[in-house]
Amino acid sequence: MGLILQPLLVLCFSAFLFNRVTSQNNTGSIEGTVLIGAASAIGRTDEDFICATLDWWPPEKCDYGTCSWGRASLLNLDLSNTILFNAIKAFSPLKLRLGGSLQDKVIYEDEQPCVSSFIHNTSEMFSFTQGCLPMSRWDQLSDFFGRTRAVVIFGLNALNGRVPTPDTTWVGPWNSSNAAALIRYTVSKGYTVHGWELGNELSGNGVGAKVGADQYAADVIALRSIVDEIYAGFQTKPLVLAPGGFFDDGWFRRLVNKTKSGSLDVITHHIYNLGPGSSSSGDLIGKILSPSYLDGEAATFRNLQSLLQSTGTKTTAWVGEAGGAYNSGHNLVTNAFVFSFWYLDQLGMASTYDTKTYCRQTFIGGNYGLLSTTNFKPNPDYYSALLWHRLMGRNVLSTNFSETENLRTYAHCAKQSQGITLLLLNLDGNTTVKVSVSTDSTLRKSLKRSHHHRPRRPRFNRRPRVQKTVQRLREEYHLTPKNGDLQSQIMLLNGNALVVDSNGEIPTLEPMTYNSSEPITVAPHSIVFAHIPHVYAPACRLSSS
Repeated sequence: MGLILQPLLVLCFSAFLFNRVTSQNNTGSIEGTVLIGAASAIGRTDEDFICATLDWWPPEKCDYGTCSWGRASLLNLDLSNTILFNAIKAFSPLKLRLGGSLQDKVIYEDEQPCVSSFIHNTSEMFSFTQGCLPMSRWDQLSDFFGRTRAVVIFGLNALNGRVPTPDTTWVGPWNSSNAAALIRYTVSKGYTVHGWELGNELSGNGVGAKVGADQYAADVIALRSIVDEIYAGFQTKPLVLAPGGFFDDGWFRRLVNKTKSGSLDVITHHIYNLGPGSSSSGDLIGKILSPSYLDGEAATFRNLQSLLQSTGTKTTAWVGEAGGAYNSGHNLVTNAFVFSFWYLDQLGMASTYDTKTYCRQTFIGGNYGLLSTTNFKPNPDYYSALLWHRLMGRNVLSTNFSETENLRTYAHCAKQSQGITLLLLNLDGNTTVKVSVSTDSTLRKSLKRSHHHRPRRPRFNRRPRVQKTVQRLREEYHLTPKNGDLQSQIMLLNGNALVVDSNGEIPTLEPMTYNSSEPITVAPHSIVFAHIPHVYAPACRLSSS
């Protein structure tokens, strides 16, 4: 579940709970330069890096006396809701991972009709009985995903056929027959599934249940054989993903080593590094705004990257589920403006360690949804995700800003545009940061490598003189909370509230333009995306982003 915050650090950062300082109340400012490594990329994400989850939890799912799921389950979600449709369609495409704790208790209707409901029963694992996915509901979901252009990852039941033991280990081989029937039905109906993921949180010590790595590897190989057989003749076959659990170096290493022949395309891990959703608002906000606490999760990304490199596998890494605070999150924290500091920092950090996709828990459901479970309206993190999706390209660039640790900096080649996009997160509630941008040091290194040839000036496309002024402008997207309240569920973009209109349409995300000779001003407790089209970055010249 990530690092545990030391008591002294908790006390220091609990003060952030009621610190609702806006830029007009700041007590100081600092200036500095962010150095961007523009010569080469340090990572490369999928084009559709942004991903979100849809879960199985029924309305009876409650945590700490609060029932926050409503009708957000794959079995009862209102697929006719206009906001839901528009919110997914706005990404075109959005990756959606279908799964969660109850996926290993779901059977799929085959020849006999089945009852879809999960029944609350405290004697059962996760306090619910087995449920079922009727094919009529799968038809409805698949039609909806097709119309919204969603890219679907389906999480399969990996406990089917196994036998539990007293220590929560489930033994025996996976019974794949029911999963194979679902896959065959999916293909027969012409539905597109981008990937099939085996199991949820069964790796290492597991959550509620666990399976040994050797057996899991054998089951992944079996799933690969099923996919290859059913999709025989297809030009492109779905990905095989596993294990959808918390990173355990020894367990993950055994899985990777035993599936190196090409059975496993993607290894997925989960992140809930803020602790339980029952934590106080002050504790959670303190962690979110603590640079040292945020840095703690880098070890997971670094160790997984090292594992994949050392084993020589072609398997890539995804974050398959990340909600920050486990057990459904915390109302007015994980669905409020302040959570965008954690979320965007996670996206930035994951991408620097060559993570290909990052799936947020959830798209809707619980207290950490990108959409409100009650009215489907987007929470602040929805707009953070949409801006990332539209502005941050695939190639990841290194950044360095030494003036303060409270300014988090990330940079990518711009998406479908020239130049770069810079992301700036100001965790400080009292200080404005004025940021200049430089790539001089990396350019010098790039030119120095060509020591056998005379250094040449960077080449730019020639443009008519009338466009020179435009070329030196940059676009900025400043994100702040309404009324300066970090726990607000209304996000402001350049001072304007982001809300859906009466027709359920997602608002247009328009930037403000600035002269690039001026520094970027990052107000206290604010977030800035800056698209700088004229920056020369060799790492972006051949990028398809």
